[in-house]
Amino acid sequence: MLGLTALCALWIYPFLWLVSASFKGPLEMFQKGLNLMPDAFDWGNYTRAWQDGGFSTYMLNTFLVTSGTVILVIFHCSLSGYVLGRYEFIGRKTVIGVLAATFVIPLGFTIIPIVDLSRNLGLLNSHAGIILALGGSGQAAAILLYAGFFSRIPKEVEEAAIVDGAGFLRIFFSIMLPLAGPVTATVAVLSFLAAWNSFLVPLVFTFGNPNLRTLAVGMLAFVGTNETDWSGMAAAATLSLVPVVTFFFLVQKYFVEGVAGAIKS
Repeated sequence: MLGLTALCALWIYPFLWLVSASFKGPLEMFQKGLNLMPDAFDWGNYTRAWQDGGFSTYMLNTFLVTSGTVILVIFHCSLSGYVLGRYEFIGRKTVIGVLAATFVIPLGFTIIPIVDLSRNLGLLNSHAGIILALGGSGQAAAILLYAGFFSRIPKEVEEAAIVDGAGFLRIFFSIMLPLAGPVTATVAVLSFLAAWNSFLVPLVFTFGNPNLRTLAVGMLAFVGTNETDWSGMAAAATLSLVPVVTFFFLVQKYFVEGVAGAIKS
């Protein structure tokens, strides 16, 4: 028990230090070292981050991008997983193999073709472009997770629906997708966290329009040519983490059930 408590304290300490640093002045932040208690709580860091740093706009941008990404990922990954898991067709194993192979490809290697394609489609410097770049690529894990789940559902379920006159889309949206609730919960949580914390794609897609930046990219506002506003950055980082931590605490039950249900299925 004592060992677990010490390990928990070790894991949570960096977050506590970040919150503590967000209330300190620039000099105090370094003078205090590992001490968590500030001499005085300086709320001006949060005011500077929210207003001067533009984080009120970045927060809204991040909510829009994250929500759109989660919806897109669930939509196309569930459909793709359904086809791969339920239908036999020529090249099916090849497709699954290619998807599995994409796990070892870093995002930095694919950013150039993604940007080039988005530029040709006129999607650079737009929320839609960021959402498509985040949600439309690199989702092999979600697709294979759905495929594995759907492949284990008895075929009698579809056959009964076909007898009742249901078509492909009706069967998928009315029967199969609701059955995949555990997988959908897991995919939604992982997609939310990935999209919220994404840096490279939003950075590249907002070069021409800084007002479209997300929270992760907005941190650059505190880095100047000659100095860095560390206390302001700490406040901004704390602001960006609060929605993520709150979201995870609210859905952790569904996330754990989703992982357990997906594995059991």
